[in-house]
Amino acid sequence: MTTAARTLPTEAADLPYAFAEAFNAGDLAAVDRLFEPGALFVTRPGHTVSGDERRAANAEFLALGIPIRLTLRHAYVLGDLALLIGDYLIEGTAPDGTPVCDRGTATDVARRGPDGCWRYAIDNPSGTDRP
Repeated sequence: MTTAARTLPTEAADLPYAFAEAFNAGDLAAVDRLFEPGALFVTRPGHTVSGDERRAANAEFLALGIPIRLTLRHAYVLGDLALLIGDYLIEGTAPDGTPVCDRGTATDVARRGPDGCWRYAIDNPSGTDRP
């Protein structure tokens, strides 16, 4: 697969890795292309955003300048839908010198579009965390 900025994943299990590649490149436009236009982002359990608010939430993470490490645990695919479960870790030092350690197990829903490419419909990094 070429860089996430140029290629969308055609396999559901590749979507999280395309996200990590775009995230680690600091490329918000490439990250955003991995989401359906109306996709939801769960900022904390019970609270979702979409559109410009979703882009802003992703931009906040990118602004940390700390790479994400991701391990896909499971990809369950049924037709054009997929449930992706994976562990992530964002650990390092923010530009202001603050230590950062954000980790969790994401539960995400992806959908294959008419172009055959997979995009996030629901990005839930907090997974099963309780409010």
